[in-house]
Amino acid sequence: MKKKISYLLSSVLLAGMLAGCTSKGNDNSATTKNEEKTSKVIKIASESPLSGGSAAFGESIKLGTQLAVDKQKAEFKKLGFELQFVPQDDQGDSKKGVANAQSVAADKEVLGVVGHLMSGVSIAASETYEKANLVMVSPSSTAVDLTERGLKTVARLVARDDFQGPAAAKFALETVKAKNIFVIQDKTAYGTGLADAFKKEAEKLGAKIVGYEGITVGEKDFSGVLNQVVTKKPDIVYFGGMYSEGSVLVKQAREKGVTAPIMGGDGIDSPTMAEVAKDGLKDTYYTTVATAPTATEKGKTFVTEYKEKFKKDVEAYSAYGYDSAGVILQGIKDAIKKNDGKYPTREQVRDAVRAIKEYDGVITKVAFDEKGDNKFAKVYIYKYEGAKYPGKQKGEVSK
Repeated sequence: MKKKISYLLSSVLLAGMLAGCTSKGNDNSATTKNEEKTSKVIKIASESPLSGGSAAFGESIKLGTQLAVDKQKAEFKKLGFELQFVPQDDQGDSKKGVANAQSVAADKEVLGVVGHLMSGVSIAASETYEKANLVMVSPSSTAVDLTERGLKTVARLVARDDFQGPAAAKFALETVKAKNIFVIQDKTAYGTGLADAFKKEAEKLGAKIVGYEGITVGEKDFSGVLNQVVTKKPDIVYFGGMYSEGSVLVKQAREKGVTAPIMGGDGIDSPTMAEVAKDGLKDTYYTTVATAPTATEKGKTFVTEYKEKFKKDVEAYSAYGYDSAGVILQGIKDAIKKNDGKYPTREQVRDAVRAIKEYDGVITKVAFDEKGDNKFAKVYIYKYEGAKYPGKQKGEVSK
């Protein structure tokens, strides 16, 4: 009996060793195949809301990124790599943004992320990108905190709230001649940051803030806050928030008899404003970190190519998505060159992107400072003339 047991144990042990060797061989084979694939495929991801209230902005970022990737596929093929585009829907939600970031970071073939649209989502997701050494370039996030945390993987093309807000305040006081101002914000990182920056500068310049109130994203009835506006009779109403609420706010304000100019940030730079507020949009100003790309020949070419490919007009962040992708792709090419033509690491791409000092895009020049902010970022001031988009440019402010 002992001999039989000993024999059986020996047989099982031998079989286990053989199975282990076979399994190990398969693992090595799988790893080799994976390494071969990784050495050929480079992915660029976009992160923006493709559903929900900010989908129009998010779609423009996605399509701009897609056009940039598609145009450079042939160039990357000559370098020995297959370039792919992987768009993601972050729904404009921080939790979803973090979940997406974790998924994207787990894919080692992703070497860069264009996004996010919303500042709150960008800030939350950037912590994940930092841990994964995965560079992100936002075409639209303006919150100051995004680049104030010392993260090596974070960069953006547009101006910060502490530049946009003060520029709006200066215009409101010096051009509109406003002295009494009512401020409304949507309680998000973007809306609050912008409104607070505006308020601080307006007070510094001598204005009186006669009201400061918050609304909730998704609300449809703003009677409560607008009744206060009617009572206070401000010279101008400033709104920090997005077009989904801003368009309704302007419409209802005019219906209540508010005739004072209304002003907002780049969040209300959208065709939806005209579609919802209609003629009530008259005398509504907005500052934006994005301008029309048709001011340059490169921009005009971009607009033509965009329309031909997607059968639709460019929107606020189409060109910024395109340039953000262009910056990342340039960084990847620089990293490949520095790595003797071999597949670059995420760290190499990260450093190459942040090292860019003079990139000439279709909408903006790009040179990142030590924080990841673009030295060439500007703020543009527009005015809606009525139920028409876009508004008419009234000026621009450089950093």
